[in-house]
Amino acid sequence: MASTKMMHLGAFALASGHHVAGWRLPGAQAGSENLELLKHIAMTAERGKFDLFFLADALNTSPTMHPSMVVRLEPLTLLSVLSTVTSRIGLAATASTTYSEPYNLARLFASLDHLSGGRAAWNIVAGAFPAAAANFSLKEHPEHSERYRIAAEFVEVAKGLWNSWEDDAVVMDKDSGVYVDAAKMHVLDHHGAHFNVKGPLNISRPPQGYPVFIQAGASDTGRDLAASVAEIVFAVLQDLDTAKAFADDLRGRVRKFGRNVDHLKIMPGVCPIVGESEKDARAKLAELGARADAATSLRVLSERMGHDLSAFDLDAPMPQLPPSGMMQGHAVTLAALAARDGLTLRELRDFTSAAMGHRLLLGTPEQIADGLEEWFVAGAADGFNVMPPWFPGALDDFVDHVVPVLQKRGLFRTEYEGTTLRDHLGLPRPAHPAAAVAATNAAE
Repeated sequence: MASTKMMHLGAFALASGHHVAGWRLPGAQAGSENLELLKHIAMTAERGKFDLFFLADALNTSPTMHPSMVVRLEPLTLLSVLSTVTSRIGLAATASTTYSEPYNLARLFASLDHLSGGRAAWNIVAGAFPAAAANFSLKEHPEHSERYRIAAEFVEVAKGLWNSWEDDAVVMDKDSGVYVDAAKMHVLDHHGAHFNVKGPLNISRPPQGYPVFIQAGASDTGRDLAASVAEIVFAVLQDLDTAKAFADDLRGRVRKFGRNVDHLKIMPGVCPIVGESEKDARAKLAELGARADAATSLRVLSERMGHDLSAFDLDAPMPQLPPSGMMQGHAVTLAALAARDGLTLRELRDFTSAAMGHRLLLGTPEQIADGLEEWFVAGAADGFNVMPPWFPGALDDFVDHVVPVLQKRGLFRTEYEGTTLRDHLGLPRPAHPAAAVAATNAAE
């Protein structure tokens, strides 16, 4: 089916694989400090014409966390390296507004955007793991609504810092000896409820104006933040009707904030297992399940539900739990799935170990493409954040076999048409506020 609108694809790189046992498969490679593997993932995704390569992050660790998250490289440092072995694919990283400072983070993302030629994206998170607080001299993790108030102010400060210099402020005129036009420098001088930041930032305006903003909040507060600033929204969704309702709600909120709804791309997570047949794909899933460590699988589910589940009966129905204020998108989706299908805690644990609560797609390349196309054509998604269960084979399978099917159907690009991530997504470059003022004055 031909379409003038193109699907967007992200490669979510949990380098031990999204399945908790992905790293244990024969032939699988692993390690979030394995630079050669991470280079391969980024370069393969670029070969597949993906919009972006994405790194998750957290600011705490434990031996019982998902294997990809126990030890890992700092994501912005890593993306700076990956910018040298890629030329088109967007480079996205998670960074917390609760446990960062706007000046430092704005400088880091501006640097990445410059180094990559305009390919940086920031996944804005308010911080889901209370254990991080003790690493930042805090006695306790701020409560949910407070974290989002911090996040909203943080983003506004970062945008102000990226506007410290107008686009043409650095002149480097040898004849006059003028290096920068001082009249085109702007001091932020922000004084708010959570931050006091003088500015200006000591780096010129990023090639994209601002890095592309990503958000994944599922609560009302999170959805409002996404609707007010996000350009990509990652989501945890299992069925088409729920996905359509989520998309309709979020787009409605975008309109209420006075934004163009086409400037928001909704990209639910999908975990594809490609086989020569559906039976073959299910056999791969069964092999992964047989290799999964039960304790790690339960820990992953506990993190997503926001409660320690180790004391509950694995063979009893999934218990009803109060909201935790943590990973609400995962918790709500998984609880609804358990209630709908009557899953025991053990069954939900095993399901979550495969894709961490995200949608699991099994089958031939055509079947995987069918599953993506259905949601895309229905308006439930503008694209997908692809979460391979192991590396590099599962991503290679998707790029080599599923992408060509999508391209043949006219659903996905065959070549990049631009050079920046904003180009790939069809997003405008935000004008500097001074340029808007000048345009208004000229019109008058």
